[in-house]
Amino acid sequence: MSIEKDKVRRKIEELKNLPTLPGVIQKISIMVESRDKSAEDVGKVIGRDQVLSAKVLRLINSAFYGFPGRISSITHGLVLLGFNVVKGLVLSTSVFDIMMSRGMVDLWRHSLGCATIAGVIAKKLNHPEPEEVSVAGLLHDFGKVVLKLELPKESEDIEKRIQERNISMFEAENEVLEFTHATVGNWLCEKWNLPKNLSDPIAYHHQPHLSRSAPRQTAMVHLSDILVKAIGFGFSGDSLVPMVDKRAWESLRITPEMLEEIIVDMEDGLENADDSIYFQEIKGE
Repeated sequence: MSIEKDKVRRKIEELKNLPTLPGVIQKISIMVESRDKSAEDVGKVIGRDQVLSAKVLRLINSAFYGFPGRISSITHGLVLLGFNVVKGLVLSTSVFDIMMSRGMVDLWRHSLGCATIAGVIAKKLNHPEPEEVSVAGLLHDFGKVVLKLELPKESEDIEKRIQERNISMFEAENEVLEFTHATVGNWLCEKWNLPKNLSDPIAYHHQPHLSRSAPRQTAMVHLSDILVKAIGFGFSGDSLVPMVDKRAWESLRITPEMLEEIIVDMEDGLENADDSIYFQEIKGE
């Protein structure tokens, strides 16, 4: 790592624009790793922040996530979904707030679409933790948010290159920064002790063959990211639809029949996502 890149990493990890998030994530991480802490104990920590806990519950109970009105408490959510999923949702709600305050509605919509499709694929492939894959999809691009906050000038240069040369954001970031939003996402996953099942899809959704700890989940998020771009649900920062990584596609073993079913379920899921409580809030409904 170059000195400059190391400096950028330290700056990003300071997270001046996300003052409350690291403390909450760190507390949850420590408690999750402790064998003598129950779901109720962790739920109480999140519940102390009434605004945060309300937002997490709203996200869990939204139509796109598949539990409309069924989860009444953070503890209930922890028991049903697991620590890693709820920890990811705590992060997701904070990222959502930043996106809304900075006018990044289209990026959130893209992220929500990716989460929806990732969940559909995971369920169709009988993955044991489809909700965790969905959360990974929801968070896969949060490095873009951090870059826009912490490196505004460089972000403007990246956007300019995308528009003038019709290249992908991933390529433009590499040219300007010599690293990408996926790298930034991975740095923060490490800082907040997020599990590899979440951090690998975030770090390698553009290069799924690099995933060592969660290759299948990473392949699902990779495919979901491409599908949601192809459909045009939201906007991730560029209009290019990349090719699906051959190794990732082969690893998923999706038959033509399964693909047809995924497309049908995906369309229904995206319709529900657009009607979710989060977009009702944005639309003022």
